[in-house]
Amino acid sequence: MNGAVEFPLDLAELSFRAAGESLVRRSVLPSGVRIVSEHVPGSRSLTIGYWVAVGSRDEEPGHFGSTHFLEHLLFKGTAKRTALDIAVAFDSVGGEHNAMTAKEYTCYYAKVQDRDLAMAVEVLTDMLTSSLLDPVEFENERGVILEELAMADDDPSDVANERFFEAVMGDHPLGRPIGGSPDTIRNATHTAVQEHYRANYRPQDLVVTVAGAVDHDVLVAAVTRALALAGWDLSEYAAPVGRRSGNPASISQGARLTIVPRPLEQANLLMGFPGLLASDDRRVTMSVLNSIFGGGMSSRLFQEVREKRGLAYSVYSFAPGYSDAGLFGMYAGCTPAKAGQVAELMLSELHRLAEHGVTADEMKRASGQLSGASALALEDSDTRMSRLGRSEITLGEFVDLDEALRRLALVTAADVQQLAYDLVAGPLSIAAVGALEPDAFAAIMPDPIRS
Repeated sequence: MNGAVEFPLDLAELSFRAAGESLVRRSVLPSGVRIVSEHVPGSRSLTIGYWVAVGSRDEEPGHFGSTHFLEHLLFKGTAKRTALDIAVAFDSVGGEHNAMTAKEYTCYYAKVQDRDLAMAVEVLTDMLTSSLLDPVEFENERGVILEELAMADDDPSDVANERFFEAVMGDHPLGRPIGGSPDTIRNATHTAVQEHYRANYRPQDLVVTVAGAVDHDVLVAAVTRALALAGWDLSEYAAPVGRRSGNPASISQGARLTIVPRPLEQANLLMGFPGLLASDDRRVTMSVLNSIFGGGMSSRLFQEVREKRGLAYSVYSFAPGYSDAGLFGMYAGCTPAKAGQVAELMLSELHRLAEHGVTADEMKRASGQLSGASALALEDSDTRMSRLGRSEITLGEFVDLDEALRRLALVTAADVQQLAYDLVAGPLSIAAVGALEPDAFAAIMPDPIRS
Protein backbone atom coordinates (compact mmCIF):
# COMPACT_ATOMS: atom_id res chain seq x y z
CA MET A 1 0.00 0.00 0.00
CA ASN A 2 1.40 3.36 -1.07
CA GLY A 3 -0.39 6.43 0.23
CA ALA A 4 -3.85 6.65 1.74
CA VAL A 5 -6.69 4.63 0.24
CA GLU A 6 -9.91 6.53 -0.33
CA PHE A 7 -13.28 5.06 0.68
CA PRO A 8 -15.73 6.37 -1.96
CA LEU A 9 -19.34 5.99 -0.89
CA ASP A 10 -20.35 4.87 -4.39
CA LEU A 11 -17.76 2.09 -4.73
CA ALA A 12 -19.29 -1.33 -4.08
CA GLU A 13 -16.10 -3.34 -3.49
CA LEU A 14 -12.56 -2.46 -2.44
CA SER A 15 -9.62 -4.64 -1.41
CA PHE A 16 -5.96 -3.89 -0.66
CA ARG A 17 -2.98 -4.98 1.41
CA ALA A 18 -1.90 -2.72 4.27
CA ALA A 19 1.24 -2.58 6.41
CA GLY A 20 2.14 -5.92 7.98
CA GLU A 21 0.38 -7.79 5.15
CA SER A 22 -3.03 -7.30 6.69
CA LEU A 23 -5.85 -7.53 4.14
CA VAL A 24 -8.44 -4.74 4.17
CA ARG A 25 -11.70 -5.35 2.34
CA ARG A 26 -14.74 -3.12 2.06
CA SER A 27 -18.23 -3.81 0.73
CA VAL A 28 -21.06 -1.33 0.25
CA LEU A 29 -24.36 -3.22 0.01
CA PRO A 30 -27.18 -1.94 -2.23
CA SER A 31 -29.11 -0.99 0.92
CA GLY A 32 -26.31 1.38 1.97
CA VAL A 33 -24.86 -0.85 4.69
CA ARG A 34 -21.06 -0.63 4.72
CA ILE A 35 -18.92 -3.54 5.91
CA VAL A 36 -15.17 -3.09 6.37
CA SER A 37 -12.75 -5.74 7.60
CA GLU A 38 -9.04 -6.08 8.26
CA HIS A 39 -7.67 -9.61 8.36
CA VAL A 40 -4.56 -9.66 10.55
CA PRO A 41 -2.28 -12.67 9.98
CA GLY A 42 -1.74 -14.78 13.09
CA SER A 43 -4.76 -13.46 15.00
CA ARG A 44 -7.05 -15.83 16.86
CA SER A 45 -9.54 -13.21 18.04
CA LEU A 46 -11.38 -10.27 16.57
CA THR A 47 -13.12 -7.04 17.50
CA ILE A 48 -16.38 -6.13 15.81
CA GLY A 49 -18.11 -2.75 15.87
CA TYR A 50 -21.53 -1.59 14.71
CA TRP A 51 -21.34 2.16 14.06
CA VAL A 52 -23.86 4.88 13.30
CA ALA A 53 -22.62 8.37 12.45
CA VAL A 54 -24.79 10.12 15.00
CA GLY A 55 -23.49 11.57 18.24
CA SER A 56 -24.36 14.10 20.88
CA ARG A 57 -23.73 17.01 18.50
CA ASP A 58 -26.57 15.85 16.25
CA GLU A 59 -29.33 16.16 18.84
CA GLU A 60 -32.05 18.75 18.35
CA PRO A 61 -33.73 20.69 21.18
CA GLY A 62 -36.02 18.32 23.00
CA HIS A 63 -33.76 15.39 22.14
CA PHE A 64 -30.64 16.36 24.12
CA GLY A 65 -29.21 13.24 25.77
CA SER A 66 -31.16 10.90 23.45
CA THR A 67 -28.03 9.44 21.83
CA HIS A 68 -26.56 8.35 25.15
CA PHE A 69 -29.97 7.28 26.44
CA LEU A 70 -30.44 5.07 23.38
CA GLU A 71 -27.01 3.51 23.80
CA HIS A 72 -28.11 2.29 27.23
CA LEU A 73 -31.49 1.03 26.04
CA LEU A 74 -30.12 -1.14 23.25
CA PHE A 75 -28.69 -3.45 25.91
CA LYS A 76 -32.07 -3.88 27.61
CA GLY A 77 -33.57 -6.51 25.36
CA THR A 78 -35.21 -7.38 22.05
CA ALA A 79 -38.10 -9.61 21.01
CA LYS A 80 -35.62 -12.53 20.88
CA ARG A 81 -33.31 -11.76 23.79
CA THR A 82 -33.58 -10.34 27.28
CA ALA A 83 -30.88 -8.10 28.71
CA LEU A 84 -29.58 -11.16 30.56
CA ASP A 85 -29.50 -13.21 27.35
CA ILE A 86 -27.34 -10.52 25.72
CA ALA A 87 -24.92 -10.51 28.64
CA VAL A 88 -24.78 -14.32 28.86
CA ALA A 89 -24.09 -14.67 25.12
CA PHE A 90 -20.75 -12.88 25.50
CA ASP A 91 -19.86 -13.94 29.04
CA SER A 92 -20.28 -17.62 28.18
CA VAL A 93 -17.53 -17.43 25.55
CA GLY A 94 -15.18 -15.17 27.51
CA GLY A 95 -15.96 -12.23 25.27
CA GLU A 96 -16.34 -8.55 26.01
CA HIS A 97 -19.10 -6.24 24.81
CA ASN A 98 -19.86 -2.59 25.37
CA ALA A 99 -20.75 0.64 23.61
CA MET A 100 -19.54 4.21 23.37
CA THR A 101 -21.34 7.42 22.59
CA ALA A 102 -19.12 10.16 21.19
CA LYS A 103 -19.76 13.63 19.88
CA GLU A 104 -19.99 12.47 16.25
CA TYR A 105 -20.79 8.76 16.34
CA THR A 106 -22.07 5.83 18.41
CA CYS A 107 -20.47 2.38 18.39
CA TYR A 108 -21.61 -0.97 19.81
CA TYR A 109 -18.73 -3.42 19.91
CA ALA A 110 -17.52 -6.81 21.08
CA LYS A 111 -14.27 -8.75 21.29
CA VAL A 112 -14.45 -12.52 20.85
CA GLN A 113 -12.55 -15.53 19.57
CA ASP A 114 -12.69 -16.02 15.82
CA ARG A 115 -15.04 -19.01 16.21
CA ASP A 116 -17.62 -16.76 17.89
CA LEU A 117 -18.00 -14.25 15.05
CA ALA A 118 -21.43 -15.57 14.03
CA MET A 119 -22.74 -15.19 17.57
CA ALA A 120 -21.39 -11.66 17.91
CA VAL A 121 -22.96 -10.64 14.59
CA GLU A 122 -26.32 -12.14 15.55
CA VAL A 123 -26.48 -10.50 18.96
CA LEU A 124 -25.20 -7.07 17.93
CA THR A 125 -27.49 -7.03 14.91
CA ASP A 126 -30.46 -7.96 17.08
CA MET A 127 -29.61 -5.22 19.56
CA LEU A 128 -29.17 -2.54 16.93
CA THR A 129 -32.17 -3.37 14.75
CA SER A 130 -34.75 -4.76 17.14
CA SER A 131 -34.49 -3.10 20.53
CA LEU A 132 -37.82 -3.06 22.34
CA LEU A 133 -37.21 0.33 23.95
CA ASP A 134 -39.55 -0.88 26.66
CA PRO A 135 -41.21 2.01 28.59
CA VAL A 136 -40.53 0.36 31.96
CA GLU A 137 -36.86 -0.20 31.08
CA PHE A 138 -36.76 3.38 29.81
CA GLU A 139 -37.66 4.69 33.26
CA ASN A 140 -35.27 2.29 34.97
CA GLU A 141 -32.45 3.40 32.71
CA ARG A 142 -33.25 7.05 33.35
CA GLY A 143 -32.23 6.41 36.95
CA VAL A 144 -29.07 4.59 35.86
CA ILE A 145 -28.00 7.46 33.60
CA LEU A 146 -28.70 10.03 36.31
CA GLU A 147 -26.43 8.00 38.61
CA GLU A 148 -23.77 7.93 35.87
CA LEU A 149 -23.98 11.71 35.52
CA ALA A 150 -23.82 12.12 39.29
CA MET A 151 -20.70 9.96 39.37
CA ALA A 152 -19.12 12.15 36.68
CA ASP A 153 -20.10 15.29 38.58
CA ASP A 154 -18.24 13.94 41.60
CA ASP A 155 -15.08 13.72 39.49
CA PRO A 156 -13.58 17.22 39.29
CA SER A 157 -11.51 16.36 36.22
CA ASP A 158 -14.69 15.38 34.36
CA VAL A 159 -16.39 18.60 35.44
CA ALA A 160 -13.41 20.68 34.34
CA ASN A 161 -13.33 18.91 30.98
CA GLU A 162 -17.02 19.61 30.31
CA ARG A 163 -16.65 23.26 31.29
CA PHE A 164 -13.56 23.55 29.11
CA PHE A 165 -15.38 22.29 26.01
CA GLU A 166 -18.21 24.72 26.71
CA ALA A 167 -15.72 27.57 27.14
CA VAL A 168 -13.85 26.92 23.89
CA MET A 169 -16.77 25.81 21.69
CA GLY A 170 -19.40 28.21 22.96
CA ASP A 171 -22.80 27.56 21.41
CA HIS A 172 -21.47 25.02 18.92
CA PRO A 173 -23.04 21.57 19.47
CA LEU A 174 -19.57 20.12 20.13
CA GLY A 175 -19.57 22.12 23.35
CA ARG A 176 -22.47 20.13 24.81
CA PRO A 177 -21.83 17.19 27.17
CA ILE A 178 -22.06 13.81 25.46
CA GLY A 179 -24.23 12.23 28.11
CA GLY A 180 -26.62 15.13 28.43
CA SER A 181 -27.27 16.94 31.70
CA PRO A 182 -29.43 15.87 34.66
CA ASP A 183 -32.13 18.24 33.43
CA THR A 184 -32.15 16.92 29.85
CA ILE A 185 -32.22 13.31 31.08
CA ARG A 186 -35.05 14.04 33.50
CA ASN A 187 -36.97 15.74 30.69
CA ALA A 188 -36.22 13.12 28.02
CA THR A 189 -39.33 11.39 26.76
CA HIS A 190 -39.80 7.85 25.52
CA THR A 191 -41.24 9.27 22.30
CA ALA A 192 -38.19 11.47 21.65
CA VAL A 193 -35.78 8.55 22.05
CA GLN A 194 -37.94 6.38 19.78
CA GLU A 195 -37.87 9.13 17.14
CA HIS A 196 -34.10 9.36 17.45
CA TYR A 197 -33.85 5.57 17.00
CA ARG A 198 -36.06 5.45 13.90
CA ALA A 199 -34.36 8.45 12.28
CA ASN A 200 -30.77 7.28 12.67
CA TYR A 201 -30.67 3.47 12.85
CA ARG A 202 -31.31 2.55 9.22
CA PRO A 203 -29.39 0.48 6.64
CA GLN A 204 -27.81 3.54 5.03
CA ASP A 205 -26.54 4.67 8.45
CA LEU A 206 -24.92 1.39 9.48
CA VAL A 207 -21.19 0.70 9.30
CA VAL A 208 -19.85 -2.68 10.46
CA THR A 209 -16.10 -2.96 11.05
CA VAL A 210 -14.13 -6.04 12.09
CA ALA A 211 -10.40 -6.47 12.70
CA GLY A 212 -8.44 -9.58 13.57
CA ALA A 213 -9.12 -13.18 12.54
CA VAL A 214 -11.87 -12.43 10.05
CA ASP A 215 -12.82 -13.73 6.61
CA HIS A 216 -14.57 -10.90 4.77
CA ASP A 217 -16.88 -13.08 2.72
CA VAL A 218 -18.02 -14.96 5.81
CA LEU A 219 -18.55 -11.65 7.60
CA VAL A 220 -20.65 -10.14 4.79
CA ALA A 221 -22.78 -13.27 4.59
CA ALA A 222 -23.32 -13.31 8.36
CA VAL A 223 -24.24 -9.61 8.55
CA THR A 224 -26.54 -9.84 5.53
CA ARG A 225 -28.31 -12.88 6.96
CA ALA A 226 -28.71 -11.31 10.41
CA LEU A 227 -30.08 -8.04 9.03
CA ALA A 228 -32.56 -9.90 6.81
CA LEU A 229 -33.77 -11.99 9.75
CA ALA A 230 -34.24 -8.75 11.68
CA GLY A 231 -36.63 -7.54 9.00
CA TRP A 232 -34.47 -4.96 7.29
CA ASP A 233 -35.21 -4.71 3.57
CA LEU A 234 -31.77 -5.05 2.00
CA SER A 235 -33.15 -5.20 -1.54
CA GLU A 236 -34.29 -1.59 -1.51
CA TYR A 237 -31.52 0.65 -2.85
CA ALA A 238 -30.24 3.45 -0.66
CA ALA A 239 -27.01 5.41 -0.86
CA PRO A 240 -24.95 5.49 2.33
CA VAL A 241 -25.46 8.64 4.36
CA GLY A 242 -23.03 11.35 3.34
CA ARG A 243 -20.07 12.22 5.51
CA ARG A 244 -20.07 15.45 7.46
CA SER A 245 -18.84 18.61 5.82
CA GLY A 246 -15.20 19.33 6.46
CA ASN A 247 -15.71 23.08 6.26
CA PRO A 248 -14.52 24.86 9.41
CA ALA A 249 -17.36 25.99 11.65
CA SER A 250 -17.61 29.50 12.97
CA ILE A 251 -16.73 29.16 16.66
CA SER A 252 -17.54 31.91 19.15
CA GLN A 253 -15.81 31.58 22.49
CA GLY A 254 -18.20 30.60 25.27
CA ALA A 255 -16.15 31.97 28.16
CA ARG A 256 -12.66 33.20 28.87
CA LEU A 257 -12.70 31.98 32.46
CA THR A 258 -14.93 29.46 34.20
CA ILE A 259 -14.35 28.61 37.86
CA VAL A 260 -16.43 25.92 39.56
CA PRO A 261 -15.94 26.29 43.33
CA ARG A 262 -15.38 22.96 45.10
CA PRO A 263 -13.81 22.34 48.55
CA LEU A 264 -11.05 20.12 47.17
CA GLU A 265 -7.42 19.53 48.00
CA GLN A 266 -6.50 19.97 44.33
CA ALA A 267 -7.52 22.33 41.60
CA ASN A 268 -8.24 20.70 38.24
CA LEU A 269 -7.13 23.18 35.62
CA LEU A 270 -7.75 23.12 31.87
CA MET A 271 -6.76 25.86 29.46
CA GLY A 272 -6.35 26.16 25.73
CA PHE A 273 -7.47 27.34 22.33
CA PRO A 274 -9.45 26.31 19.26
CA GLY A 275 -7.53 23.62 17.35
CA LEU A 276 -7.59 21.65 14.10
CA LEU A 277 -10.26 19.73 12.23
CA ALA A 278 -9.92 15.95 12.00
CA SER A 279 -9.29 16.25 8.25
CA ASP A 280 -6.73 19.07 8.48
CA ASP A 281 -3.46 18.17 6.79
CA ARG A 282 -1.67 19.57 9.84
CA ARG A 283 -3.04 16.88 12.16
CA VAL A 284 0.29 15.05 11.93
CA THR A 285 2.09 18.28 12.83
CA MET A 286 -0.30 18.64 15.77
CA SER A 287 0.65 15.15 16.93
CA VAL A 288 4.32 16.12 16.90
CA LEU A 289 3.63 19.40 18.69
CA ASN A 290 1.53 17.63 21.31
CA SER A 291 4.22 15.00 21.88
CA ILE A 292 6.93 17.59 22.39
CA PHE A 293 4.82 19.95 24.46
CA GLY A 294 2.81 17.68 26.73
CA GLY A 295 2.70 14.12 25.47
CA GLY A 296 4.98 12.21 27.81
CA MET A 297 7.48 12.28 30.66
CA SER A 298 10.11 13.96 28.48
CA SER A 299 7.68 16.65 27.30
CA ARG A 300 8.16 20.30 28.13
CA LEU A 301 5.12 20.50 30.39
CA PHE A 302 6.08 17.43 32.40
CA GLN A 303 9.67 18.55 32.80
CA GLU A 304 8.93 22.19 33.64
CA VAL A 305 5.82 21.83 35.79
CA ARG A 306 6.45 18.53 37.56
CA GLU A 307 10.11 17.58 37.41
CA LYS A 308 11.79 20.97 37.83
CA ARG A 309 9.24 22.73 40.04
CA GLY A 310 7.14 20.00 41.65
CA LEU A 311 3.93 21.93 41.06
CA ALA A 312 1.72 19.07 39.82
CA TYR A 313 1.53 15.29 39.73
CA SER A 314 -0.48 15.08 36.49
CA VAL A 315 0.20 17.50 33.64
CA TYR A 316 -0.27 17.00 29.91
CA SER A 317 -1.69 18.41 26.67
CA PHE A 318 -4.25 17.02 24.23
CA ALA A 319 -5.72 17.92 20.84
CA PRO A 320 -9.03 16.31 19.78
CA GLY A 321 -10.26 17.01 16.25
CA TYR A 322 -13.79 16.78 14.83
CA SER A 323 -15.30 17.21 11.37
CA ASP A 324 -15.60 21.01 11.52
CA ALA A 325 -13.75 22.09 14.68
CA GLY A 326 -11.12 21.08 17.20
CA LEU A 327 -9.28 22.30 20.25
CA PHE A 328 -5.88 22.24 21.89
CA GLY A 329 -5.83 21.91 25.64
CA MET A 330 -3.46 21.75 28.60
CA TYR A 331 -4.32 20.04 31.90
CA ALA A 332 -2.79 20.14 35.36
CA GLY A 333 -3.92 19.02 38.80
CA CYS A 334 -2.30 21.18 41.47
CA THR A 335 -2.71 22.86 44.85
CA PRO A 336 -5.32 25.63 44.52
CA ALA A 337 -2.87 28.23 45.76
CA LYS A 338 -0.48 27.31 42.92
CA ALA A 339 -3.11 27.20 40.14
CA GLY A 340 -2.33 30.69 38.88
CA GLN A 341 1.40 29.98 38.81
CA VAL A 342 0.85 26.68 36.96
CA ALA A 343 -1.45 28.31 34.41
CA GLU A 344 1.06 31.08 33.80
CA LEU A 345 3.87 28.56 33.39
CA MET A 346 1.94 26.35 30.95
CA LEU A 347 0.94 29.32 28.82
CA SER A 348 4.46 30.75 28.81
CA GLU A 349 5.85 27.38 27.69
CA LEU A 350 3.50 27.33 24.71
CA HIS A 351 4.45 30.90 23.84
CA ARG A 352 8.11 29.97 24.15
CA LEU A 353 7.59 27.13 21.70
CA ALA A 354 5.82 29.49 19.29
CA GLU A 355 8.55 32.11 19.54
CA HIS A 356 11.67 29.95 19.62
CA GLY A 357 10.64 26.67 18.04
CA VAL A 358 11.76 23.16 18.91
CA THR A 359 15.11 21.40 18.83
CA ALA A 360 16.32 18.61 16.58
CA ASP A 361 16.47 16.30 19.61
CA GLU A 362 12.85 17.06 20.45
CA MET A 363 11.80 16.31 16.88
CA LYS A 364 13.67 13.01 16.99
CA ARG A 365 12.10 12.01 20.32
CA ALA A 366 8.63 12.92 19.11
CA SER A 367 9.07 10.89 15.94
CA GLY A 368 10.23 7.89 17.95
CA GLN A 369 7.42 8.22 20.47
CA LEU A 370 4.68 8.56 17.88
CA SER A 371 5.94 5.83 15.56
CA GLY A 372 6.47 3.41 18.43
CA ALA A 373 3.12 4.14 20.06
CA SER A 374 1.33 3.72 16.73
CA ALA A 375 2.96 0.35 16.09
CA LEU A 376 2.23 -0.92 19.61
CA ALA A 377 -1.39 0.23 19.48
CA LEU A 378 -1.97 -1.82 16.35
CA GLU A 379 -1.14 -5.00 18.27
CA ASP A 380 -4.70 -4.66 19.61
CA SER A 381 -7.65 -5.54 17.37
CA ASP A 382 -9.72 -2.91 19.22
CA THR A 383 -7.48 -0.18 17.83
CA ARG A 384 -7.62 -1.59 14.32
CA MET A 385 -11.41 -1.90 14.45
CA SER A 386 -11.74 1.70 15.62
CA ARG A 387 -9.35 2.86 12.89
CA LEU A 388 -11.62 1.25 10.30
CA GLY A 389 -14.67 2.96 11.79
CA ARG A 390 -13.11 6.41 11.85
CA SER A 391 -11.73 5.90 8.34
CA GLU A 392 -15.21 5.12 7.04
CA ILE A 393 -17.28 7.59 9.03
CA THR A 394 -15.03 10.61 9.51
CA LEU A 395 -12.07 10.70 7.15
CA GLY A 396 -13.20 8.85 4.04
CA GLU A 397 -9.73 7.34 3.68
CA PHE A 398 -7.63 4.60 5.25
CA VAL A 399 -4.11 5.40 6.45
CA ASP A 400 -1.97 2.41 7.42
CA LEU A 401 1.14 2.46 9.59
CA ASP A 402 3.57 2.88 6.69
CA GLU A 403 1.67 5.88 5.32
CA ALA A 404 1.34 7.37 8.82
CA LEU A 405 5.10 7.09 9.31
CA ARG A 406 5.74 8.61 5.87
CA ARG A 407 3.59 11.61 6.77
CA LEU A 408 5.28 11.88 10.16
CA ALA A 409 8.72 12.04 8.50
CA LEU A 410 7.62 15.05 6.44
CA VAL A 411 6.90 17.24 9.49
CA THR A 412 9.57 19.87 10.10
CA ALA A 413 10.49 21.92 13.13
CA ALA A 414 9.29 25.00 11.25
CA ASP A 415 5.87 23.34 10.80
CA VAL A 416 5.60 22.74 14.53
CA GLN A 417 6.62 26.28 15.41
CA GLN A 418 4.14 27.77 12.94
CA LEU A 419 1.30 25.69 14.33
CA ALA A 420 2.16 26.75 17.88
CA TYR A 421 2.13 30.37 16.71
CA ASP A 422 -1.28 29.88 15.12
CA LEU A 423 -2.67 28.30 18.28
CA VAL A 424 -1.60 31.05 20.67
CA ALA A 425 -3.10 33.64 18.33
CA GLY A 426 -6.54 32.23 19.14
CA PRO A 427 -8.76 33.11 22.10
CA LEU A 428 -7.58 31.59 25.38
CA SER A 429 -10.12 29.82 27.60
CA ILE A 430 -9.60 28.56 31.15
CA ALA A 431 -11.82 26.18 33.11
CA ALA A 432 -10.95 25.19 36.66
CA VAL A 433 -12.59 23.26 39.48
CA GLY A 434 -11.49 23.67 43.08
CA ALA A 435 -11.12 26.01 46.03
CA LEU A 436 -9.92 28.91 43.94
CA GLU A 437 -9.94 32.64 44.54
CA PRO A 438 -11.74 34.80 41.95
CA ASP A 439 -8.46 36.45 40.96
CA ALA A 440 -6.43 33.21 40.78
CA PHE A 441 -5.63 33.78 37.10
CA ALA A 442 -5.38 37.57 37.15
CA ALA A 443 -1.82 37.47 35.87
CA ILE A 444 -2.91 36.09 32.50
CA MET A 445 -6.53 37.28 32.52
CA PRO A 446 -6.62 40.68 34.22
CA ASP A 447 -10.17 41.39 33.06
CA PRO A 448 -11.82 38.00 32.56
CA ILE A 449 -15.36 37.31 31.47
CA ARG A 450 -16.62 34.81 34.02
CA SER A 451 -19.45 32.35 33.50
